[in-house]
Amino acid sequence: MDAAPLLPEAELQVPAKDRRLLRSALRWVSAVAVFAVVGSGTAYGITRLDRTDVPGLATHSDGRWDYPILVKPPLPSGSPGPNDDTRNPAGTHYADLRELVLPAPKGATVDASLKGTDGWLPAKSFLAEFATAHDRGELGQKLVDNGLRHIAARGWTTPDGTRTRIYLLQFGTAAVAEDMLNKQLMNQAMPTYALRDGDLYELDGHYPDQARMENVLLAPYRELQPYGAVQARQAYLATGDTVGVVIQSRKGEALAVPFQQTVTLQSELLS
Repeated sequence: MDAAPLLPEAELQVPAKDRRLLRSALRWVSAVAVFAVVGSGTAYGITRLDRTDVPGLATHSDGRWDYPILVKPPLPSGSPGPNDDTRNPAGTHYADLRELVLPAPKGATVDASLKGTDGWLPAKSFLAEFATAHDRGELGQKLVDNGLRHIAARGWTTPDGTRTRIYLLQFGTAAVAEDMLNKQLMNQAMPTYALRDGDLYELDGHYPDQARMENVLLAPYRELQPYGAVQARQAYLATGDTVGVVIQSRKGEALAVPFQQTVTLQSELLS
């Protein structure tokens, strides 16, 4: 589908205290309306559905990966979820963030460098994704200034050569996470900072509505041609006190279907 017109930059700078207005603004930036994904509760059957059951992923051989059935870790007794605005206005993820990172699909080789110490990744490992020393330094300072608490991560390479990296960055409140997403990591229709795997990106106007979650702010991007030896796709998302960054790169072309599947499942785990 064609992307909707983008809002002027001034309209994107919505005060962090007004979470509903911010959600509305980012939905326009993402260029499509938000719809709930099929499958709610704790078990995520999207990985086991027949291909024709998932709108937008309906061909017999569409390239989806074989993820395990996903189950959210239990919340501490009496704790609300991150999107319970009444009981949890800070948007805190009370579940262990390390248990909310999407696991690798069947047949993938896990990237041991993203395991971190006790499952927590140092900020410098996340910052290594970005192309220039200036950007790494500037973004690193923003993480400090915004009170970054933890980074949980996982990465893998599938047999077709696609490299996936997922980073979950936890902040003190949902307002801080949304401000980080909307004002620090995004600059209108472009990511603020270039990745090592690619330079120029555009919002992915073909990202399907059915792959979006109602309570997850999402900005998916794809690298523009000419993109050299590899193409990269990336998505920034936020729900509750956590910002997620999903990056996929592949020699020749980074395929849309496994990217959409990965972002959707990660969004489900966090929401």
